[in-house]
Amino acid sequence: MKQRIRILGVFLLLLFAVLFVQLNHIQLLEAAKLANAPGNSRNLTNQFSTRRGAILTADGQVVAESVPSNDIYHFQRTYPHGTLYADVSGYDSIIYGMDGIESYYNSYLSAHTAPPSSLSSLINPTVTTDNVILTINSKLQQVAANALGTLRGAVVAIDPSTGAILAMYSSPSYNPNLLASHSGTVENNAWKSYQANPAQPMLARAYRRSYPPGSTFKVVTSSAVYDHNPSLATKSYPYLTELKLPDTNNYLANYAHELCGGTIPTLLAVSCDSGFGAIGLDLGANALAAEAQAFGFGQVPPLDLYGVAASHFPSAARLSTRLPDVAYSAIGQYDVQATPLQMALVVSAIANKGVMMAPHLMKEITNQQAQVIKTYTDHVWRVATTPSTAAQVTTLMEGVVKSGTAQGIALPGVSIAAKTGTAQLNLTSTNQASPQGNDNWMVAFAPAPNPSIAVAVVVPAQPGISSSSTGAQYAGPIVKAILASALGIGNQG
Repeated sequence: MKQRIRILGVFLLLLFAVLFVQLNHIQLLEAAKLANAPGNSRNLTNQFSTRRGAILTADGQVVAESVPSNDIYHFQRTYPHGTLYADVSGYDSIIYGMDGIESYYNSYLSAHTAPPSSLSSLINPTVTTDNVILTINSKLQQVAANALGTLRGAVVAIDPSTGAILAMYSSPSYNPNLLASHSGTVENNAWKSYQANPAQPMLARAYRRSYPPGSTFKVVTSSAVYDHNPSLATKSYPYLTELKLPDTNNYLANYAHELCGGTIPTLLAVSCDSGFGAIGLDLGANALAAEAQAFGFGQVPPLDLYGVAASHFPSAARLSTRLPDVAYSAIGQYDVQATPLQMALVVSAIANKGVMMAPHLMKEITNQQAQVIKTYTDHVWRVATTPSTAAQVTTLMEGVVKSGTAQGIALPGVSIAAKTGTAQLNLTSTNQASPQGNDNWMVAFAPAPNPSIAVAVVVPAQPGISSSSTGAQYAGPIVKAILASALGIGNQG
């Protein structure tokens, strides 16, 4: 009997020792990990019980702020303009986490220890939050939203000399207030509704969705002419309604089968597909692919948001064995894909003498005493082309507005450089366009001699738009409204 009691006592002592070790392991080694675990309700309560810093536009409009609330969280995150800035601000949700500026600059917006500014603050550190001031111009953002209206699409406007994003809007949009609710039911219902909506209101089309850029890519092809084979700039291409493609019995037909030809200024002005297809074949796969890469295709633009998509251009190796697709790639079709952000960067590089500045949304960060603690430093992302080529292509793009497909965006007393794009969906070397319709584009910058704004607009194929739609018809009025507002001309929205 004593033997059994002794064994039981030893066993209990061992269990106590194991329990002691485990408790100390949790308290000493795992404490921080458990405190910061996503499912820790106490940590969650602490996070949402602290006022976050504000997000504001460059001209002082409040995009996001925290206001007192009468619940366990003490503060409610609000977005006063609802859907208008959702692409940029993102959301701060108890259930679904963060997105947009809320996520990218969370370390500044959330409560953190203030950098010491004196001996006393070093000894007694204070907890604070900072405010993020955006580059966005509230007036241009509203004009972009008004001009898109109920159309699906996206707008990106950039200051070409700095890379500052002046407006970025996707339609349809979503209301981040519903995702920042302190009610799990409200958040869940909103999320499920947005995810089930076929119009995809939470899709940031401006920088996370790519489309075939169509004839707006001819800006890159034109640059390739001056950079890789300048003799093609004076070559006169035959007037055709369709171009016979090599190694096949297929043809590349002009839009609506119009007759066009001539030298590159005429070809770009009327957006002649047969002519630019022939230019692409004359340039060859290597030159086209190299120029696309120089303009940022195949790389993720360094925008200060998470989830930015790279645009795509087929590799030279792939195209070199498929000559018909070289012609289609030269007009922004086949497997060419670009986000509105990418095409805004393309034209901003032309506007900025060939230099593509890094795009950015943060202008500066201020503390609660309105002192600037961090300022974005403008810097070059890519040198896309030479000043000479940029000047030549600018002249070509001015011709598109003066006597070509973008005449509808002309503004009094302003020289505008632009290019339309009408991408026929699924158009390939078999020359078969999808019955779904076209993705409608326009890119532009102004004033052409000394640009202060570059814009890209896409209105993709969608219900309610004719399958014969064009970039000039749908994207053109939006570009015009934005340029007019930015340049202070008339009442354009």
